Amino acid sequence: MTAPLMPRATAVWLVENTTLTFRQIATFCELHELEIQAIADGDVSGNIRGLSPIDNGQLTQEEIKRCEEDSSANLQACEMERNVKARNAKAKKILSPSQRQDKPNAIAWIIKNYPDIKDSSICKLIGTTKPTIESIRNGTHRDMSSIRPKNPVTIGLCTEQDIENAVLASRNVKRAKV
Repeated sequence: MTAPLMPRATAVWLVENTTLTFRQIATFCELHELEIQAIADGDVSGNIRGLSPIDNGQLTQEEIKRCEEDSSANLQACEMERNVKARNAKAKKILSPSQRQDKPNAIAWIIKNYPDIKDSSICKLIGTTKPTIESIRNGTHRDMSSIRPKNPVTIGLCTEQDIENAVLASRNVKRAKV
């Protein structure tokens, strides 16, 4: 599950307006339990305004009530919210700085392990440009000395299924040409 859009603000609201456990709030907001405890103590949330997950459609009052009654239950986001999160994860819009820095490593890994994959497929898989791929193929990339092939699946840039689909597509194109 992906954290709510503003996890700390959502956590503040849940701490102030529900009787959920710190663990339940931490799991839903993808924060550490100690951070939730600090929010409850007022150490962290002094300048954070609470954001209602009910008003923005992430949770229902019934879901909160269910989890308040059963402290071992985890909050489940509304179906629409889960669909939005899945779509955003697939779009790969937000990458961490380390993921951005690892893109050339992922390109090098794909070129090394699957040399038949077309550049356009690599662009879609990794979220990069053809000139970047070409510079890595030619060895003219500005960071070439520090590029080490790294599996894009372990970095989190794509899934194993995405790579398999790209390989199958490149094989089908080759067969069609022959």
